[in-house]
Formats: sequence, C-alpha cells, structure tokens
Amino acid sequence: QEERSRSEHNLVNIQKTHERMQTENKNSAFFPDFLPFFPLFFSPPSLLSVLRRALDKIAEIKSLLEERRIAAKIAGIYSEAEPPRKTMRRGVLMTLLQQSAMTLPLWIGKPGEKPPPLCGAVPAAGDYVAKPGDKVAARVKALEGDEQWILAEVVSYSHAANKYEVDDIDEEGKERHTLSRRRIIPLPQWKTNPETDPEALFHKDQLVLALYPQTTCFYRALIHAPPQRPQDDYSVLFEDTSYADGYSPPLNVAQRYVVACKETKKK
Repeated sequence: QEERSRSEHNLVNIQKTHERMQTENKNSAFFPDFLPFFPLFFSPPSLLSVLRRALDKIAEIKSLLEERRIAAKIAGIYSEAEPPRKTMRRGVLMTLLQQSAMTLPLWIGKPGEKPPPLCGAVPAAGDYVAKPGDKVAARVKALEGDEQWILAEVVSYSHAANKYEVDDIDEEGKERHTLSRRRIIPLPQWKTNPETDPEALFHKDQLVLALYPQTTCFYRALIHAPPQRPQDDYSVLFEDTSYADGYSPPLNVAQRYVVACKETKKK
C-alpha cells in the first residue's frame, strides 16, 4: 500500500493523458493499441516488484494448504471445513468447484514472456506428471460399459507402471481408478488474460472437452466464444443430438474446466 501511495501521482497523470488522447480521438498507428498498457509499463519497478512478490506469497500459501489437505486425506483425517466428499451434499461440491475456478491464479508474465504449459489452452509438457491433489480430466468406464471423462483428483503416479491412481471428485473415498497417462488430461493451473495472451486461449469453433454446468463430467463441445476479459468464462456449444443442429445453446464454462479434446470430431 505504501508503494501504491507513492506511485499514485504518476498513475493518475498517466490515466489523465490516456483519457485526453481518447477524447481527442488520436488516430496513431501506435497509441490506440498501446494506451491500455500505459499503467503497466510505466508503473514504478518497485511497485511491480512488490505486487509480484505478493502473488508469489499467495501461491506459496495455497500450495502449503493443499499439501496439508493431501496429508490429512492420506491419514484419513478431515477437518470440519472439508468433510469426506462421500458425505458432501451435491450443492456444496458444486460451490467448491465454482470457487476453485474463480480462484485459479491469473498468469501475469513479464514483457515478452510467453505463457507456460498449463496456462489456459497451453498443454502440459510431454514429460509432465501431475502431482497428488492435482485436478484432472480422467477417462473411465461407466457402469453401463461406456466410457466418459470425469473430473478427478490425482492420488499417486507409478513411474514403473506408467499409471495414475485417481479419485472421482464426486465419489471421494469410494471410486478410485487406475489409469494410463493417455487417459489423463491435466487441468489448467493458470487462467489466461485475453487482453495480453490471446494465443493461449482456445479459439472459436475449436473442439474441446468442457465440464457440463452443475455436473462433474466433461463432454465434447465447440468453442462458441473465448473469454474477452480475465474474469470471463468460455461460451461453448455442447454436442447434443436432441437439437436439430446437434449442439446445445451456448453455455458458460470457466477456463479451469476447458481442455483440449483428444478424440476426433464426430461426423
């Protein structure tokens, strides 16, 4: 806050210049695209440094909390704030999934820095191994024999067998699956800012797997519209034979729950 207060005078002047140039409708080939980033590029380095350290500290705290949760899960201990999910009401689970999507950190790179793997639509590296506690899309066999993609949590990975053990997020403690790596798709670990890194987003008409609203299952869908702002969701069209054109009306799905589809498009 002290750094922000020291920088406020400069930021106010930059904002006034920005507003004046917009009002005067300057038609420069350079300024219209550059103006929105004035505050970022001309903020004092000390302020940017403080903000980055704060973001790193938040990520560290979240990581420590997740490690404690996993350790408690392995030990069979659950806190009052997070009871075993097999007794969790569905509405509570849906709220937790929504909160997880909202609190997914936004990738903020340095000038010229490209988004890393697992940022938005950027896939994981070929040798990436998801950690215990990571959320993934997992392809499992359903009771009727069909296969489906579900939201799951990684329990462990065996390098010898090249297989994961995962828990169905909707049936924790009751449904555990042993799956090969090709049946696992890691979920994004950062949201993408459409204003600075649009190339790290899925594009219109791209085939994806998306978590159907109020469920824990992923289904094939087409991107109807990508997010326009960091806090926005994707708008997607789910494959649905009950509609004449084979797709549902547009539905919103958070960046956290949209991944590349490994299956070919149905004819």
